[in-house]
Amino acid sequence: MSDDARVGPLMPARRVVGFHQDEEGQWVAELACGHGQHVRHDPPWQVRPWVTTAAGRAAFLGTEIECRRCEAGADRSDR
Repeated sequence: MSDDARVGPLMPARRVVGFHQDEEGQWVAELACGHGQHVRHDPPWQVRPWVTTAAGRAAFLGTEIECRRCEAGADRSDR
């Protein structure tokens, strides 16, 4: 899918191009649009065990996830 693909009726999907940790040590997916999206593993609410290992994060590169900031019309500089 392209960076202009849609997930559901309104939410734009963007490719994951990298990861970094925020100031609290939480993992943030870096999206192709320039925005970031937290990808926490916090069971039972958020179950993403792949984010806890370098191999898991590497396997997730290229996957598309919803970008809430693009949906809200945020600039790329608003990360």
